[in-house]
Amino acid sequence: MTVRALRRQDATAWVFLAPALILIAVFFVVPVVTGFVMSFTDFDIYAIGDPSVARWIGGRNYQQALTDPEFWNALRNTFVYVLVGGPLSVAASLVAAVLVNAKLARFKSTFRVIFYMPVVTTLVAVAIVWRYLYHPRYGLIDSALAGLGIQGPDWLGDPHLALFSIIILAVWKNFGYNMLIFVAGLQSIPAEHYEAARLDGAGGLAQFRHITLPALAPTFLFVGINTMVASFQLFPEPYVMTQGGPLRSTVSIVLLMYEQGFRWWRLGLASSIAFLLFGIMLIGAMIQLRIQKGRGA
Repeated sequence: MTVRALRRQDATAWVFLAPALILIAVFFVVPVVTGFVMSFTDFDIYAIGDPSVARWIGGRNYQQALTDPEFWNALRNTFVYVLVGGPLSVAASLVAAVLVNAKLARFKSTFRVIFYMPVVTTLVAVAIVWRYLYHPRYGLIDSALAGLGIQGPDWLGDPHLALFSIIILAVWKNFGYNMLIFVAGLQSIPAEHYEAARLDGAGGLAQFRHITLPALAPTFLFVGINTMVASFQLFPEPYVMTQGGPLRSTVSIVLLMYEQGFRWWRLGLASSIAFLLFGIMLIGAMIQLRIQKGRGA
């Protein structure tokens, strides 16, 4: 192939790539760069009407965020959600995937649809149902506990329980997405491996430990990073269910960012919180990649 033909081929490729690259630049690169620049300004509601009002204040927004107890409270709540809700979601997804992928299981497609339905259900509808379930007087959960002679707690009104109540809701709503990924991973494992293990006398638990789990390592990495990123972005559940209460026990870092940006119109400070969160998620992803690389070495 001549040099001229190669250049023509490259030009054709760029023509086909241009629409996608333009969309990425307009809807991703430009907003990210703008937000990063904004995080070094005091951009607020007055600057929306007249951007020239905004002043360059350097790293003052980052300093204000890092010295604000509300930021650390929101970060603590978010970490609790990530460290408790994330593993719970992955474990529930794996158990559901193993069950619906088992040879003896019947109505596999039906159960996959049932488990996936919460993912596509709107959060507002889910929140209405779960607020009823959690209601201290009329809720189904406390009524069931009362039938056993147990006084049920105020799930969303107790500062010590509200976050964990939201974690249970979030795990139930989201585990179906990862379940489908695990099902795909399970179906990619050759059946010959299990047949050879059975011939060697390995039981179901040994097969799961020595064949299934190692074969699912790449799937675990993808699901782990995906779940971690989604968990750090916890927003709709506390926003709809508790508005960050009671006593700010369920405010997440993204909910705090929303409040600063769109309730108090401190867009510069909200942008700095967003980039602090981005840095935390980047470090978390790098740690997972390093752990996975160490296991593969």
